[in-house]
Amino acid sequence: MSGPMWLEPGGAEQDTLALRLAETRPPRRRAADDTTLTVRPPRHGPDEEAVSRLAAELADRVGPAVHPYEVAALLEAEGLTASLIKERYGHPDLFSLAAALYEQVPRTFPEPARAPDPWRPDTVRCLLRGVLFALPGLAYPLTAPLWDAGRHAPALIVAGLVSWAWGQALGHRAHLRRATGPREAGRTLLVGAPVGAALATAAGAVPAGGGPVTLVVAAQSLYLGAAGVLLVLARERLLLAALGPLIAGAAVLPWWEPGGPLRAGLPALALSAALALTGRVLWGALAGPPVAGGVRPSPLWSLPYGLFGLAAGVLVLLEGGREPYAVIVLTVSMGPAEWLLHRYRGLSVAALRATATPAGFLLRSAGILGLCLSVHLLPLWPAALLVGADPAALLPLAAALWTALLLQAFGAAWPPAVVCLVAAGGAGAVTLFDLPPGPAAALSLGCGAAALCLTAYALWRLGRPAPHA
Repeated sequence: MSGPMWLEPGGAEQDTLALRLAETRPPRRRAADDTTLTVRPPRHGPDEEAVSRLAAELADRVGPAVHPYEVAALLEAEGLTASLIKERYGHPDLFSLAAALYEQVPRTFPEPARAPDPWRPDTVRCLLRGVLFALPGLAYPLTAPLWDAGRHAPALIVAGLVSWAWGQALGHRAHLRRATGPREAGRTLLVGAPVGAALATAAGAVPAGGGPVTLVVAAQSLYLGAAGVLLVLARERLLLAALGPLIAGAAVLPWWEPGGPLRAGLPALALSAALALTGRVLWGALAGPPVAGGVRPSPLWSLPYGLFGLAAGVLVLLEGGREPYAVIVLTVSMGPAEWLLHRYRGLSVAALRATATPAGFLLRSAGILGLCLSVHLLPLWPAALLVGADPAALLPLAAALWTALLLQAFGAAWPPAVVCLVAAGGAGAVTLFDLPPGPAAALSLGCGAAALCLTAYALWRLGRPAPHA
């Protein structure tokens, strides 16, 4: 017998085939014999009520299943044996019951727990970097009475462009080497920063004619090299501390005349502090153990970053020749611009999780790009008016630079380098040879065209899920 045998009346034998004991009198037909010894045959068909109760109990775990086999594994984990499934639920085996539960429970796919944003920006650090980009300019009003800055400006400009281009390429190469280890990044900076300072000093010495102003060019080049090292290694607070004497000297100028020795000594003290702190940081990086088997990247990989740095320097120089205070606004805005680069990446990752189709992600990506550009450009409008600058040239320049930096952050280095070089070359040629439509219009048109091209390319390249995965 496959079923239980009940020995007391009122049990489950009411619906079973009964085997009666022999009696002395003829048997009498009964509508329902509750007092007989019965045998239960196997159940014919599943017990839908019992299956429904089981489905209700396991609904939260059956709902997310994508195949009945997952439900079968769940039932096995619950300890349901083949005999128990037959007796309690009327199904012939485990897989039959699993298929019934899979069909009965609606599919539910709960969202996974929200992961932390891997691109959450450090707001204080980004704002500090923007300030650090502008603070070295305090050295020029502090030392202005000691030399003829206007006559020797070409030497400083040439050296500054070389330092800017070299610093962009060196920073990229150091970041690549940092993926191997901090020691390798430190060695790259230890060799590259002095070489860049020497090249910038040699380039600036040509228009300086080898005179005493070469010392000023060398000081500028050394500081830019040291500051680049500290910024690449995320030592912004140390750089701020090094600039303390310079900040203090410039702060008292409106009320007190510090005199020649202090005007020359405070910038020299700031430079010495920056060099000392840079040496200390590099010494700590080089103290780490070497990493064997690291891949040494080709210098050509950093070439487009250097070319972009050169083009950006020329564009900023052309804007500064017309609106010097606009350059200060633009320089300070580079800190919030870096913050927005992180926010763009974080918002793009969130959009990737929230969309299910490429078209939906493209639409969201376009909205994120427009939002970040608007947040970057809208504060520059009143800031430019506040310093008496024309926003018509400043805003396109800021848009082109930010979009180029965005593409570089995703490894697309050559398109922004080429576009910005073309814009800088065109605006520079118009300014140098006094060609129509004039320097101001050429700069506005060139930066506007560059911004449009880079924005369209960014939307095409970054509007797909693959770069953000």
